Amino acid sequence: MTMEPSREINRRVPAEFDDVVVWAAWLYYEESLNQSDIAGIIGVSRATIVNYLQEARERGVVRIAMDAGVMARSDLSREICERFGLSETLVVQHQPGADAQTRLLTLGAAGARQLERMIDPGEILCVSWGKTVLAVADALKPMSDVDGVTVVQVTGAATSKRDFSAELCTAIMARKLGAISMNLNAPAVLSSADLCQALRREPALERQFDMIRQARTIVFGLGGLGPESTVRFADIATDEEIDAYGEDGAKAVLICRFLDEEGNQITREFDKRMMGIELDELRAIPRRLCVAGGLSKLEAIRATLKGGYATHFVTDLETARALLKG
Repeated sequence: MTMEPSREINRRVPAEFDDVVVWAAWLYYEESLNQSDIAGIIGVSRATIVNYLQEARERGVVRIAMDAGVMARSDLSREICERFGLSETLVVQHQPGADAQTRLLTLGAAGARQLERMIDPGEILCVSWGKTVLAVADALKPMSDVDGVTVVQVTGAATSKRDFSAELCTAIMARKLGAISMNLNAPAVLSSADLCQALRREPALERQFDMIRQARTIVFGLGGLGPESTVRFADIATDEEIDAYGEDGAKAVLICRFLDEEGNQITREFDKRMMGIELDELRAIPRRLCVAGGLSKLEAIRATLKGGYATHFVTDLETARALLKG
């Protein structure tokens, strides 16, 4: 059995592989690299690579990881990255016949796995809200090697549906990371644009947005405008306000902002009353993890990726294939 790889080695492992042993096996058996080359890529000795390959055989990893399904997901990941200019894509496969809740939990677990690889000690992590982000937070493993992290809420509070609210997502993620939690103590939507701007000038909220501008990583989900969309259940906006965006061509809701099919923001008076991160502030964060799946969100996902809002993406196999057909 090999020694436990260091955190730095684990962070280098591409998202589509379970661990460094699987990655080493892939490079050796599928990419046909020699052991010395693999050692250079991974950053370990050649002797360690020999041990990894031995462990891969003992665990049956070579047989499992090199099957057609794994290769297909790896190819899909690379194609999606190339098409949309992403740094990494993780494609997961749901169990046959899985219901909506099981699919959500699978996607959340994959998002948590990707986020665990991205977090650095001492950094600021921004967190959005919604069912998928909550699934990511719930699936995170408690981490003791990322001291000094601050988790920052990026939208104001909604008046209902606290079971997937921004405050709850932020609090759970902070607890799992042993981090400081910074809540945005203001409503998500204000009664007027003037009040929204005045509140943004309050010292406490100015500090919140200063923290957002210093962040290195953000995790977010997204949605569409349909009758089952989260933005309607959360009472962020009225049905009439959401429908008006739809009439203007909106296809996606990204952290309470609306996008057309090319990923351009559609703005209305409602946006001026929204307390939360702006899309240019989102784009300024270096590592932007989008976790989203399901064919019902296909248009929204495509718009978000076209707009360049994500650098890292987690989705399911069915959605990944559909993305590449469009």
